[in-house]
Amino acid sequence: MSNRILLIEDNEQNRYLATFLLERHGYRVESAADGASGVQAAESSVPDLILLDIQLPLMDGHAVARALRAIPVLDATPIIAVTSYAMVGDREKSLAAGCDGYIEKPIDPDTFVSTIEQIVTTVRAGRNAS
Repeated sequence: MSNRILLIEDNEQNRYLATFLLERHGYRVESAADGASGVQAAESSVPDLILLDIQLPLMDGHAVARALRAIPVLDATPIIAVTSYAMVGDREKSLAAGCDGYIEKPIDPDTFVSTIEQIVTTVRAGRNAS
C-alpha cells in the first residue's frame, strides 16, 4: 500500500489516535476536520487512501464520499469509512455512497492499521481483476 493518507475526521482525539497509529507504521497522514475541506484537500493532494468519518458537521460522510467519487482523479483512490454508525444498514449506506470499506469505532489500536491494509489489498485486487 502507498503511504499518503487523507484522514477526514472532525473529532480531534480520533484524528490524533489514527494519525499516531498510521505514522507509527510509516504512513504520512494529512487531515481535514470537515467534509468540505476534506474534498478540497483530496482533490489538491490526491492521496493514496482516504479514511472518512461518516458523522461530520455540515456535510456528512455519505455526501463527502459521493463528492469524492465525482472527481475523476480520485476514481481509483480507496475510501474507507471509519465511523461509529454501526446500526443495521449503515455499512451498506457507506458502500452505496462510494466507500470501499467500513471500520467501526471505537477503533482497535492493535488491529486498525492491519485492517486498513487488508481492505486496501482486497479493493485493489478486485479492481485489477475487472
